[in-house]
Amino acid sequence: MSYVDEVYELVVAKNPAQPEFHQAVKEVLESLRVVIEANEEKYRKDALLERIVTPERQLLFRVPWVDDKGQVQVNNGFRVQFNSAIGPYKGGLRLHPSVNLGIIKFLGFEQIFKNSLTGLPIGGGKGGSDFDPKGKSDREVMAFCQSFITELYKYIGADTDVPAGDIGTGAREIGYMYGQYKRLTGLYEGVLTGKGLSYGGSLARTEATGYGLLYLTEEMLKCNGKDIKGKTIAVSGAGNVAIYAIQKAWQLGGKPVTCSDSTGWIYDPDGIDVALLKEIKEVKRGRLTEYAAARPGAQYHEAGSSKVWSVKCDIALPCATQNELDLEDAKALVANGCFAVAEGANMPTTMEATEYFQANGVLFCPGKAANAGGVATSALEMSQNSERLSWTFEEVDSKLQGIMVNIFHNLDDAAKRFGCEGNYVAGANIAGFLKVAEAMTAQGVV
Repeated sequence: MSYVDEVYELVVAKNPAQPEFHQAVKEVLESLRVVIEANEEKYRKDALLERIVTPERQLLFRVPWVDDKGQVQVNNGFRVQFNSAIGPYKGGLRLHPSVNLGIIKFLGFEQIFKNSLTGLPIGGGKGGSDFDPKGKSDREVMAFCQSFITELYKYIGADTDVPAGDIGTGAREIGYMYGQYKRLTGLYEGVLTGKGLSYGGSLARTEATGYGLLYLTEEMLKCNGKDIKGKTIAVSGAGNVAIYAIQKAWQLGGKPVTCSDSTGWIYDPDGIDVALLKEIKEVKRGRLTEYAAARPGAQYHEAGSSKVWSVKCDIALPCATQNELDLEDAKALVANGCFAVAEGANMPTTMEATEYFQANGVLFCPGKAANAGGVATSALEMSQNSERLSWTFEEVDSKLQGIMVNIFHNLDDAAKRFGCEGNYVAGANIAGFLKVAEAMTAQGVV
């Protein structure tokens, strides 16, 4: 049995009932097979793959807090510090009822390669809780966040582990967590990113993941003789990533026509009204039914009746959550003439759907490259904090665009170098892996 297959079997055996983690490891190892087999003896002797699929540290803890009725609630807290070979652990905190250890491990594993691809000195980590901020008062959210950080603060720091936002964790949550961290440690340092502008946050951080997705998509199209101008774009999600992907798509000359949330989705043939979407989602924290009510030409569909991927489009940008785009969706997109897919979320496309896209000549860029803009700008926030400086929006945006263009060319070059030209999944995994593997080898058995 090959080294790749041995390690994958080991992961499944040692991490039962963690399908998302198994999927992430399998996808990465399969695309690394050509690199691993060329160096199998050395990597096996160093147990390099066993080390890269095993987190350096896994933290599981309880988070007790008191709700507005005086009832004590208890949630599970997680932080997986996966790999620090190239820098301090870096990755978001996800607050969602679906969160469990397997999901946090899949996200942390993906983060290793995503962070490596940015070219910045940040390692891979991820965390979160099964707490749901939806429907909670500000006081309840603060009570949870303070309790969460009261345990986690012992294991994080500006040069150790720098968490950030993710699904369910926005500026409000980061603010409460940062305040409690500062209270407990007495340190005013860049330990959490996505902070408010008045206390160390970075301009363009809110827009970064969505903007970065479009910068990379534009470069991918350009390098394949295509143009984003005048193209119809289907987007899933209605959170931070989706909103700013839609905004940047308009700016680059595209026409985004869909968005979605947990209750349903919108098709707006005139193109999504960004100002209205922001008002509903960022100000009112409302649902997409309100969008349809305000835009007579827009069509609202309940969740489960169909998906945004049934709409005819040229480019698809899944920006919601893992495994949201399956094989049937991929077939519908290809049949409708979609020629490019770039992932704005973490692993939103199933393996079967990814393979179908690749087999049918669709340009496909994985999330670990396409949605790296958020963590890249988080690392830029860390730099500003370390220097006690604040850069302009234009400076940060310019650096972000440069990073995303470089990411595409790095994965494109890696794919060509290892005989899989056009396979951007393999290219991203190879480019991200080689840097981490070299750093791990240089630092010995740690």
